[in-house]
Amino acid sequence: MSNTKARPNPYLCYQISRMSKPIEGFSKLTKAEKINWVAETHGESPSEFKATLDTYNHSDPEIQKIHDEFIENTLTNHYLPLGVAPNFLIDGKWYTIPMAIEESSVVAAASKAAKFWSNRGGFKTEILGTEKVGQIHLNYHGSAKKLNDFFNDNKLKFLNDLSSITESMERRGGGIKNLQLISKTTALDGYYQIDLRFETADAMGANFINTCLETLAKSFTNAASSVFEADELPEVVMSILSNYVPNCVVRASVSAPVDQLGADLSEAQLYAKKFVRAVAIAREEPYRAVTHNKGIMNGVDAVVIATGNDFRAVEAGVHAYAAKDGKYRSLSQAKIENDTFHFYLDIPLALGTVGGLTSLHPLVKRSLEILDKPSAKELMRIVAVAGLAQNFAAINSLVTTGIQKGHMKMHLLNLLSALGATEAEKQTISKQFNEQIVTNSAVKEALTKLRNDR
Repeated sequence: MSNTKARPNPYLCYQISRMSKPIEGFSKLTKAEKINWVAETHGESPSEFKATLDTYNHSDPEIQKIHDEFIENTLTNHYLPLGVAPNFLIDGKWYTIPMAIEESSVVAAASKAAKFWSNRGGFKTEILGTEKVGQIHLNYHGSAKKLNDFFNDNKLKFLNDLSSITESMERRGGGIKNLQLISKTTALDGYYQIDLRFETADAMGANFINTCLETLAKSFTNAASSVFEADELPEVVMSILSNYVPNCVVRASVSAPVDQLGADLSEAQLYAKKFVRAVAIAREEPYRAVTHNKGIMNGVDAVVIATGNDFRAVEAGVHAYAAKDGKYRSLSQAKIENDTFHFYLDIPLALGTVGGLTSLHPLVKRSLEILDKPSAKELMRIVAVAGLAQNFAAINSLVTTGIQKGHMKMHLLNLLSALGATEAEKQTISKQFNEQIVTNSAVKEALTKLRNDR
């Protein structure tokens, strides 16, 4: 056995020495007390740590209070750049699309795609459905017929019990569209669902759906207690909306004669064939499909965040939809028919333009204003187009110059900023890399040489 002692992990020792036990009652501290505790416990320089947090607090206390109340244990604000991509022609109407994202080249790529297609008829969209789903999950091991008969006998009562909740939504054209009991016992012993389908108008509807579900679950349990014996009573396991919305889908598309895609017919035909082939590869190869769809979500998430919607819910639903036939595939498709190039995207989007952050976050209000205060359906169309535009720009680069040339050019300023370059140095080195490959080491070497040559 070796006598060599394991070398202690200095980082681990640092953590143990700074925080030796959990803190009690953290949530009850004032914001200033929370900041002080975090800075003293985790900051390498507590004063610099607190100064950084203070820098990103809003100067207007009332606005900062709005942000502080979005989540729990707020310390400061974590900013994302908010930009715009202009010149989107969607269904004959011009849009400037707000995008909140930290990744370079996304906004530029979307803008370039928008300009390209604005000269070729613009983007077309179609709402394929707006249905949303909520489920009450049941555990039941008794007679299936008895459960079905009970549910059918009480179905109208259950809907009536929800009338006070759905009344306002129904006035806006929404409400509960379907209610059914589904047996899932072949998948999981004793598993049943009460499945509800909703229309939520201009609201995303999460709170509305969950309130309906929990109210219905109580009505179901109360009614069942007088029909079923205690040992066979259906048990409500949980009640929750689903972020998988395969019937809340929008299609965005572009098309143009193939000869409009290149300098001459031969070049245009080759380009179109390579483009269609690239999309076909993403339809069949999951490793490619994931990156392909990530590019789509660059555009989608940026608009979803800018408009105060839940990008995590959208992401989860979209990726489930991409695997709906049992294999993960690209969301977009491309084809050539009758010498015409077609490129389109079907994507599930449960979005809202009222409620939630849309009425609270000042920049969300402005983003919706930039979009001329769209309805939820209109926002679905806009977001889908942003995803298609981003996808077009990425594939266009991949089948022509390659993805890195444009991306790393945009990334150059980030690299220079990280190295502490002045504005004059940035301008000089940017010109130097017009034809040179951008890498971290090359940029660092160029900056060092520029400074040494002075």
